[in-house]
Amino acid sequence: MTDQSSQVFLQRARVMNLIRRTVFICFIIALFYSLAAIVYSTKVIYKVKLNYAVILEQFGGQRQAVTDIGWHFRLPFFTKLETEVPLMNQNLYLGGSSAPIKIISQENVALWTSALMTFKIKDLRVWGIENLSPEILLQGDFDGIAKDNLQAQEVNKLISEREKIKEKIYQALKNRPINKNGPTIEGKYGIEVVSFVLNETRFGDKLVEATEEKKRRQLIAEADNYAADQEADRIKKLYKAYLDGIQALHLALGGSDKQSVNPALFEFLSQQKWATAYEKNQSEQKTFVLHGAGQPPSLTLPSLFRKRTNTPLKNNKDKASSQAVLKTP
Repeated sequence: MTDQSSQVFLQRARVMNLIRRTVFICFIIALFYSLAAIVYSTKVIYKVKLNYAVILEQFGGQRQAVTDIGWHFRLPFFTKLETEVPLMNQNLYLGGSSAPIKIISQENVALWTSALMTFKIKDLRVWGIENLSPEILLQGDFDGIAKDNLQAQEVNKLISEREKIKEKIYQALKNRPINKNGPTIEGKYGIEVVSFVLNETRFGDKLVEATEEKKRRQLIAEADNYAADQEADRIKKLYKAYLDGIQALHLALGGSDKQSVNPALFEFLSQQKWATAYEKNQSEQKTFVLHGAGQPPSLTLPSLFRKRTNTPLKNNKDKASSQAVLKTP
């Protein structure tokens, strides 16, 4: 009985000892983890990743660029981890957003466009130490150069010659000084411009509607001009036919370059010809008498006395004169 109670006591002691050890080990682990978390949160020990760099502010106020990959240690309360800078390719959108922005072309026409510049940091000292808030400064300079080149172009070139404009802006970003005798973007920020792309260049919806309406009116005006040209051509042909007819009539009456025909007879027959043409075509078209020059033909009218007494006309000359009076328009 005594042996059994002693064994139970020993087992209980072993269990309690195991529990104490487990609790102690867990406490030690938690303590170390807490200390490590505190140290990591204060970034006394920090890591520099691949294609990244760290700008460290020292106690004396100097700023240092750390580019060596791996773990690094700094003195707490005497140094400050200022920022972490990516050295890989980075994108910068025109206007700071991927959405299209409005620009004004050379002809004062509003267009919507979006563009993208890709760059990478080559000199961390220039980028992060010589410039305060370099991202904001670079955005302003990039927008200025890109908009200057875009708004100096004509509308048709912005739509149809995007390749040339893109290359022109790319060369301006790499080589053109921001101001006269000033630094370039690459020299000012210690970067390398990798590429520049025009993503979109289009008219606004209202401008597209106005352009379509303008095209429609131009087509209508061209159609009207074409109809007017056709009408003018038809009139020219009609007038030429009239001249040919008059010339043929002149020759039929025995006239020539040296010998002329009686003007009264010639004008009378011309009027007769156009009056006949008018009678034949009065239901379909209007015939204009183009020959209106010269004196009116001298006609012999029948006397009133003969008309009242129904006296027959004496000769063919009086008969032709009365017909001329009746048929002259």
